[in-house]
Amino acid sequence: MKKIGILFGKENSFPQAFVDRINSKNEKDIVAEFVKVDKVFQGEALDYAVIVDRISQDVPFYRSMLKNAAICGTAVINNPFWWSADEKFFNNALALKIGVPVPKTVLLPSKEHPDDTSEESFRNLSYPFNWPAIFKYVGFPAYMKPFDGGGWKEVYKMHSSEDFFNKYNGTKQYVMMLQEEIVFTEYFRCYCIGGKNVKIMQYEPRNPFHERYIKEGASTDKKLLDTIKKYVILLNQYLGYDFNTVEFAVRDGIPYAIDFCNPAPDADVNSVGEENFEWVVETAATYAIERAKKQKPGQDNLTWGEYVKSSSSGSPLVLAASKTKAKSAKTKSAEKVNAADANVKN
Repeated sequence: MKKIGILFGKENSFPQAFVDRINSKNEKDIVAEFVKVDKVFQGEALDYAVIVDRISQDVPFYRSMLKNAAICGTAVINNPFWWSADEKFFNNALALKIGVPVPKTVLLPSKEHPDDTSEESFRNLSYPFNWPAIFKYVGFPAYMKPFDGGGWKEVYKMHSSEDFFNKYNGTKQYVMMLQEEIVFTEYFRCYCIGGKNVKIMQYEPRNPFHERYIKEGASTDKKLLDTIKKYVILLNQYLGYDFNTVEFAVRDGIPYAIDFCNPAPDADVNSVGEENFEWVVETAATYAIERAKKQKPGQDNLTWGEYVKSSSSGSPLVLAASKTKAKSAKTKSAEKVNAADANVKN
C-alpha cells in the first residue's frame, strides 16, 4: 500500500478535501491521510510514497524532515532542496533569461548588519551605493519588498528618493528588492500543478483579501491568456515546482510576471471560491496519485527544474529554454495527430 500524506498548518478546507478526494477515487493500493510523525531518524524513510508540503516554509523542523524523507525515496511536493535555495531576485533573473517579462528590479543589502557581523564583513560593498543609477533604472513610483518574502509582508510603495530612504532605513536586517511599478489594466493569479496543468484566475490585489478573486470579470483576449499560460508553464518547468502560483500584471498588453514563488499557495475555499477550489482539489489529487504510481522506494523521486538540468549538462540557459519550447510544440503536435487518429478509429 502506498500512502500519500499532506503536511499542513492552520489551513482547514484544502487538506481535508484533498485527502477525501484521493480516497474517493478508490485507486488500488493507494491511500491518503494527514502526515503523522513521532520520530525522525537519519537516513530512515517515513511511511509515505508522496508528501504534499504546505507548511515547511514556516517550520524548519519540517523542512529538514522532508529532505531526509526525500533522500530515502519519498516524492515531496515541492522539492524541499530547491525551495530552500530559491528566492525572488534569482527568479526574476531566471525569467529574463528564458524570455518572460518581469519588472526592472535591483537587489539591496540589509540596512542593518546581520547578527554576528560587523563593518569588516562588508568590505566588498561600496558605500554609499550608487543610488542615482539605481533610481534611474527602476524609476518612481516603485515597490520595495524582501528578496525572499511572501504574503505581502514588509512590502512598501514609494514615490521619491526621500520616501525610499525613509522606508529603507526601517527595514532592519531584511535583504530587500527595489522594483519598478507596473501600472496594470488586468491582473491574473495562476495555479500550476504538475508543471502542465494551469488555472488562470482574474485577480485584484488591491481588494481586501477575501475579495481578490474576481468571479465574473471582463472577457479577456484569448491570445493574452495563451501567452500567460505559456509563461506559467515555462517558469514552473524551469523552477521545478509541482504546485505553485504565478501572478501577472498586464501593462500595454504585455503580461509581467510579478510573483512566481508561491510553493504553498492559498487554496482555502473561502478565499479562492468554490470553482477554483474544486479545480485545485481535483488536479492536486490526480497529480499526487500520478506521482505515487511512479514513485520508486529508495530512489530520487523529486522534481528537478530545467534550470538545474541545463546547469548540470553544461547547456546555455537561453539555448535550453528554446529547446524546451520546441519540445513542447512537438508534444502538442503529436497530441493533435493522436487525437486525429482516435477520431478516425471512432
